[in-house]
Amino acid sequence: MTQQTPEVPSTDSELAEVRNFRDVGGLPTVDGRRVRTGRLFRSGHLASATEADAAFLGGLGLHTVFDFRNAADIKLEGPDVALPGVRNVNIPLTDPADGAEFWAMVRDGELGHLRTALGDGKAADRMAETYRTIVTTRTADHSRVLHALAEDSVPALMHCAAGKDRAGLSVAVTLLAVGVEREAIEADYLESNAAHRRYKVRRSDNSAAGMSPEVMELLAPLFDARAEYLSAAFDAIATTWGSTETYLSEGLELTPQTRERLRLQLLED
Repeated sequence: MTQQTPEVPSTDSELAEVRNFRDVGGLPTVDGRRVRTGRLFRSGHLASATEADAAFLGGLGLHTVFDFRNAADIKLEGPDVALPGVRNVNIPLTDPADGAEFWAMVRDGELGHLRTALGDGKAADRMAETYRTIVTTRTADHSRVLHALAEDSVPALMHCAAGKDRAGLSVAVTLLAVGVEREAIEADYLESNAAHRRYKVRRSDNSAAGMSPEVMELLAPLFDARAEYLSAAFDAIATTWGSTETYLSEGLELTPQTRERLRLQLLED
């Protein structure tokens, strides 16, 4: 019996408390193929999923949920809602201690502190550096994910807190490995900027002053998906390994056989 691909929405508008959900199916590869629908999904965290959200997600036929949040994220937001029969794999792509003081300032800092820490391009520079760091230092983690996808872990959902940075980069690496066009990877990444997808900024002071236009402008680079961030990661790959192919074969330790299994799992025939 042929297994039917679950029908999925084109946006996350059907999900009440799961942000930034989408199926990456349909993206074109350099050899003229496309990513299969119903195989690889991405989103923000599942901790606040409603009963209806969980029922929808449970109907996707998921094998594995990859949660890239760290312990501090999970303490703040809560663990994912359990989906019956779905394996949950937590692979923190940032350490709780990294930037703890910085993110406390983002939540609690007064305008003057925010100006000093984030103004004059500092926030965007920090984000670009984060992307470079993850792609160059978390190769073992990304390799683990890709080998799992090549074996038995699809359909899969990748998420972090907002579904933008850690999940976005992990999806980008996966798409690179199966030969998706670079422009298509970037276009999918930038979808996280849609108003209904964006992470809800949390501030201790949610008054008009605490959430003023200037405060929101200073925080924006931290919560935007920007092409320059993804470019920073791709540039780091080129600088560190010389080419995408060397990154895939040596950095991520993907053999030709593993990459072919990935293509069989994720691409249309």
